[in-house]
Amino acid sequence: MDLTVLPITLNHTIPELYLDEMGHMNVMWYIHLFSRAAGNLFARLGLDEDYFVANQAGTFALEMHIRYLAEVRADQTVVIRSRVLGRSSKCVHVMHFMCHADTGKLAATEEAIASHVDMRSRRTSPWPVRATDVIDRLLAEHGSLGWETPVCGVMKP
Repeated sequence: MDLTVLPITLNHTIPELYLDEMGHMNVMWYIHLFSRAAGNLFARLGLDEDYFVANQAGTFALEMHIRYLAEVRADQTVVIRSRVLGRSSKCVHVMHFMCHADTGKLAATEEAIASHVDMRSRRTSPWPVRATDVIDRLLAEHGSLGWETPVCGVMKP
């Protein structure tokens, strides 16, 4: 599984503040970092703050599955890379891979389903063409990588 072919959606050095009583990154910070990576991925789809304000739109997380594979500690830098797995007219299925920047070792994965939302009704709504064009291009690129994504097996967009 060559993760280096996937786009980097976050690069972050872990501060002491993120540690728990065990001396490694607390689970809440994984969610925080994966959320930031998702926001950066959406920005690549043209769904940035300007789009959200102008269109009274947003995105909501609907489902997540996280796997913790290796400890992350203070002063370590992690890189998150993201892969698009599928979409429907209103939802997208993605996986984020958190790796240690220095070794490339996979530390955690997050598989997620997110939706486009009309913020006036606070209901899911269709993706704009500006996003589906990029999502579909990424789906084609990521679908030809030659390796299976380690999905949990229960999520569908």
